Amino acid sequence: MKLLTREQSGILIASASGRIDHIASEAFGNALEALIADCQPGKPPLLLDFSGVEYISSAGLRVLMIASRHAKAQQGVFAITSLQPLVQEVFAISRFNLIIPCYLNIEAACKVLGK
Repeated sequence: MKLLTREQSGILIASASGRIDHIASEAFGNALEALIADCQPGKPPLLLDFSGVEYISSAGLRVLMIASRHAKAQQGVFAITSLQPLVQEVFAISRFNLIIPCYLNIEAACKVLGK
């Protein structure tokens, strides 16, 4: 899985798409790991755009949990935006929205995270 990246308002936005299940979670984790390594003070905040993600399994949530822990350990800023209804429901049920900041859309995230 490739995460397409771009910068907006001083934020590194990485767009994911498709299904993040047990099959895709390893590739997703590998792609995210490289971005999380740069998620530290003095570097742009990392915002995952999930507008193209239609499903996430517990394996995908595990990848996000590990990424969140690494970002926090490095004192970096890591957040997610634009959750689709099914993914938003999974986040709410698992209370993941309390672990990783989630924003309604990119514009809302940029207002909070941007410089």
